[in-house]
Amino acid sequence: MSGTISTGGTTGIGDTRDPIGPWLPGGAGGPGRSEHVLDDLARAALTGPHAHFAERRGRVLRYPADVTPWLAMPDRPEARDWADIAALAGPGAEVLFVDCPVPVPEGWEITFDLEGVQMVDDGLAAVPDPEAVVLGPADVPEMLDLVARTQPGPFLPRTVELGTYVGIRRDGALIAMAGERLRPPGWTEISAVCTDPAFRGEGLASRLILAVAHGIRERGDTPFLHTGADNAGAIRLYESLGFRLRRRTTFLAARVPEHLTADRHTAPQP
Repeated sequence: MSGTISTGGTTGIGDTRDPIGPWLPGGAGGPGRSEHVLDDLARAALTGPHAHFAERRGRVLRYPADVTPWLAMPDRPEARDWADIAALAGPGAEVLFVDCPVPVPEGWEITFDLEGVQMVDDGLAAVPDPEAVVLGPADVPEMLDLVARTQPGPFLPRTVELGTYVGIRRDGALIAMAGERLRPPGWTEISAVCTDPAFRGEGLASRLILAVAHGIRERGDTPFLHTGADNAGAIRLYESLGFRLRRRTTFLAARVPEHLTADRHTAPQP
């Protein structure tokens, strides 16, 4: 999974196959533009709570390739911006775009195009779970294995560094997990929600979502998440837990052409 961005790239729950807050002046696009902090997640996170992860080249920001594929680009990208994206990612790499404002350049292969929804906390009964344990770097091999078997979306070797991840174990084996991904100011995304197929139907995903949401609320943030617009089962579950639809969005992945090797030697700017 670490080598491919699948159509499960937004938050899923594995066993289903998957208060409006502050405004940001300037936003993704330039002077004079105002937009909600959740409308440009990667930029808000990478210039805010996740600034220590940020790799920059020109007007492009991204997370390290082994953390998460999210990337922030200008709302009116020019040829130089696409060149910077290519240089940051490297030839043949897949890049995830959210609400890409223009068609990708000629030669970039679109690997998936998914309509999605963004849902926000609207009365979650968030509560800790007595069976949930905090997961850390030592648990990553098991977490990667569970993700590979359930396909909730991208989870990479360092994704665990983005926030708190919790899991449920039975007889020592990790059978379900959920955690925190993007953190724009005042908000935290719930992601990587998945359950081992042998334990589906026990409500483990719901329990872990509420447990993660409790931790998010405890530090003063508001939980939110994403899923596919056609994932009716997941949407119904999230609504039943207390999420509401905030907006529709589009997730697009494209592969950098192999021949775009110029400036590969230039290190990303901190």
